[in-house]
Amino acid sequence: MNIIDLNKKIAELETVNDHLVTEIELIDSLLKEVGFEEGIATMKTAVYELMSMQDVELEELA
Repeated sequence: MNIIDLNKKIAELETVNDHLVTEIELIDSLLKEVGFEEGIATMKTAVYELMSMQDVELEELA
């Protein structure tokens, strides 16, 4: 790849990155609106807790 191609690829990656950051910010905002106090961070904690509870339930069935 030459310099021109590399600069084009960088521009493409920057565009993709900007899009992903915007999407994550939107998801974070929506989660806060529906009650996850810290947005994504709070949702992740809740998901891990649910997964942990599910593991316990599966162990009890065995």
